[in-house]
Amino acid sequence: MQESIIVEMIRVSKSYDKQKNVIKEMDLTIREGEFFVLVGPSGSGKSTLLRMIAGLEDITGGILKIGGRVVNHLPPKDRNISMVFQNYALYPHLNVEENILFGLKAKKVDKGERQRRLQEAAEMLGLERLLKRKPKELSGGQRQRVALARAIVSRAPLCLMDEPLSNLDAKLRANMRMEIRRLQQRLGLTTIYVTHDQVEAMTMGDRIMVLHDGKIQQVGEPIRLYNEPANTFVASFIGTPKMNMGNARYFPEKRELVVENRLSLPADPAGLDISPDRNVIVGIRPEHIRPGTAEDRTSELEVINVEQLGNETLLSFEVGKEIWTAKWPGQWKVKAGERVPVHIPIPFLHFFDRETGLLIKPAQSAHMREVEKV
Repeated sequence: MQESIIVEMIRVSKSYDKQKNVIKEMDLTIREGEFFVLVGPSGSGKSTLLRMIAGLEDITGGILKIGGRVVNHLPPKDRNISMVFQNYALYPHLNVEENILFGLKAKKVDKGERQRRLQEAAEMLGLERLLKRKPKELSGGQRQRVALARAIVSRAPLCLMDEPLSNLDAKLRANMRMEIRRLQQRLGLTTIYVTHDQVEAMTMGDRIMVLHDGKIQQVGEPIRLYNEPANTFVASFIGTPKMNMGNARYFPEKRELVVENRLSLPADPAGLDISPDRNVIVGIRPEHIRPGTAEDRTSELEVINVEQLGNETLLSFEVGKEIWTAKWPGQWKVKAGERVPVHIPIPFLHFFDRETGLLIKPAQSAHMREVEKV
């Protein structure tokens, strides 16, 4: 059975004053029941794109379809969508119940039906005891739950969320991430979620779209973007700490890969498969730079910074003009200024074209483990 397409964009563009292209001829489809995350740095165009889908921003060019119909010129109220904003957008003079039901009253939904939907949403989000309180009497997390409840009771098949957790503290954000995802799966909502936080994107999305300067950099499952980034921008944006990268050149006569004219890595030409005359950028994830041993080391590097996180240790090194980070499990007694042996395995290197930034060859040893069943 073919999955239904809820949102379709065909060469959609947005510009201001006919000069600045914020969104550039974008083609995209979002499937029914999908949790689709738009991620990118500030100014990348992700919130503008969401507002275009909502009808809060005009579309300069192209076609936008929701549920199979063209909605370019339809107002938000006619698009059958719900929205959850960063600032909650609650009416301060109304209590929780009135805020949740405000949209249903405007649509003249039957009172009995309104109460049924209110009770269901309040139970889902643990708001039963808060219905008579005003927004000023609620915590940030409780206010966000009210905004979610308002979206749920609308029964709209498409829910748009614009950085809904950015005003919450770290612990509450982690809890709310899980809560939103469980709610979305339970209700089968098609959700488009905007965030600048790539951890949110990785942990919540069925698929992620990475935006930069109004252009799609890559669309795919989170783990695919992590393991096979389409270019250097995606590689540096997805992952915490970010991927280590540096200019590199292969010297076949010495069987060496030299990074930033500083780091020499022994490399077998059979396993490398990179032309010696090609200008490349290599990248490696921090967790793939391993502690070196007497038998197994590729380099000795000077530590310039150490971050003890309890369950892991982050060590930073200078590699030419670049700062590289290694992430080692557990606690390591290392100080800045010390030289430590490291092992950088060639199979864990990504190779990118230096001119275009596009991926030439992903790391060969990054793959998902399976749980052994007893």
